Amino acid sequence: MPVVTRRELLEAGVHFGHQTRRWNPKMQRFLYGERSGIYIIDLEKSLAGLEETHEFVQGLGRRRGIVLFIGTKKQAQEVVRDHATRIGMPYVNHRWLGGMLTNFTTISKRLLRLRELHEMERTGALDYLPKKEAIRLRHERDKLTRNLGGIQDLERLPDAVFVIDTNKEHIAVNEARKLGIPVIAIVDTNCDPDKVDFAIPGNDDAIRAVSLVARVVADALAEGYGMTKDEATAPVPAPARPGSGGPKPTAAPARVEESETPSAEDAAAIAASTVFEPDAIEAPVTAERAEGAPAEGPEDATEGATDGTTDDAGPVVVDPVGAVTGAASASEERA
Repeated sequence: MPVVTRRELLEAGVHFGHQTRRWNPKMQRFLYGERSGIYIIDLEKSLAGLEETHEFVQGLGRRRGIVLFIGTKKQAQEVVRDHATRIGMPYVNHRWLGGMLTNFTTISKRLLRLRELHEMERTGALDYLPKKEAIRLRHERDKLTRNLGGIQDLERLPDAVFVIDTNKEHIAVNEARKLGIPVIAIVDTNCDPDKVDFAIPGNDDAIRAVSLVARVVADALAEGYGMTKDEATAPVPAPARPGSGGPKPTAAPARVEESETPSAEDAAAIAASTVFEPDAIEAPVTAERAEGAPAEGPEDATEGATDGTTDDAGPVVVDPVGAVTGAASASEERA
């Protein structure tokens, strides 16, 4: 049984790439084609990448390995936290501090300090200190929690890292490669797949697409560890904001640049012309589809959509109405 179906990938919008002017030529082998100025990713290549990753991560789990989840962009923060926490893995979803891997000795000292401050708070030792000193220590604890809270129980280097958006997290990717740590990543059409060991071609900006891939990685690790279904799917409450006593409010969607947002007419054109035949989805990308477009830098994307599909028996056709609605919401996700 496949780890995920083509229909699930379509519904999550995994096949939507960036605009054709924002691409990396090394991604050409993962492309199915182009529709109205937006690259379409070959879902057969995505499925192959997911299956290879699933097998590798499952093996890590059987050896009691550690996978560090990394995703600091707004669309990925909650996804990374939830899926990593439910299987007891470390994660970084706020900010990548340079040297988290290559200078792990120093980071370990800060993690020890964070654990000491948490213990002082738990035992009530801070209440016996002068008010000014207690405030200073709590402020230090909150800052360390914000930057290192996801890895506070990490006592050694991870056995692999799972990265969402290799362009944004290029420092983390470079550190992992320098240390020989395998890199698993979602690679969008503007990414360099040669920098990762296990590339999963797909949309790295839409929340549903990112969540689907992160779920597959987390489930594979849980299977390797032999976790029961209840253990691997237990709900994880959102952590309280340090010093607030309540959950952190959801951040408002980032502003989307008008020049990067596909119009309703463009979305309808994409939907009307995008038909995936199961027998023909492996069609090679011709030179005309990818010719002459320069590689771009690590810019955040703004396109992406969810869509409706038919059953698996026949061709999977993108619903124009669903695509227009999805494009509007996915534009906020890909900000």
